[in-house]
Amino acid sequence: MAGAAPVLELIGALPDAASTRLPAVALDLQLLPGQCALIEARDPSLATDFADLCCGMLPLRQGCVRFLGRDWSAMSDELAQAMRGRIGRLDGVAHWIGFLGTDANILLTQLHHTRRPEAPLRDAAAELARLFGLPGLPLTRPEALTNADLARAACVRAFIGEPLLLILAAPEQEQVTDLVGSLLSALAVARDRQAAVIWLTRSDIVWGDRSFPATVRLRLADSGLAPQRAAA
Repeated sequence: MAGAAPVLELIGALPDAASTRLPAVALDLQLLPGQCALIEARDPSLATDFADLCCGMLPLRQGCVRFLGRDWSAMSDELAQAMRGRIGRLDGVAHWIGFLGTDANILLTQLHHTRRPEAPLRDAAAELARLFGLPGLPLTRPEALTNADLARAACVRAFIGEPLLLILAAPEQEQVTDLVGSLLSALAVARDRQAAVIWLTRSDIVWGDRSFPATVRLRLADSGLAPQRAAA
């Protein structure tokens, strides 16, 4: 998209070695609105730390990470938390607050960081829940749901609030295997409204799919972040 400001920029970003398992290599990445980076990350710990890096949660030895034109390291804690409210993140193992209902877990960040009324947020969450195979927004505590339904609920939490950046860490693994089609449908809608996407995968099926709608393909390993071609 010519002339558009990047949603996310990693510019010579070298994390502090004491705080990460990422390689001691400067990382560079630029994602414009609507772009999708498919990143092969076979090591789950590297994928998690890379997601943390993009969200401004790792200290840097050099370089910078910018989200919506702002350097994470130059933000106040309050602003950084508010900016993270504009990022939808789906981790391989979702974290839930056990004493809250699943609906409250899903809506918590949006209710804290936005001024949108609760009722339309609930309606949007219920629509997403149906997209991902749930009958509606789950109200019970997370412990009462099956692992498969918790995976679906985690997808709802990642997409609620129309985030401008989506970071999905191995969403095709384990209980979400059957949700790839729904995820791709939701991503198409998000990209149409100019959200940027990072999909971190360790699946041969996803990585080898030449039809996967990626703008750029990269491999994250001990040597850093390297461009790759789609499999023939």
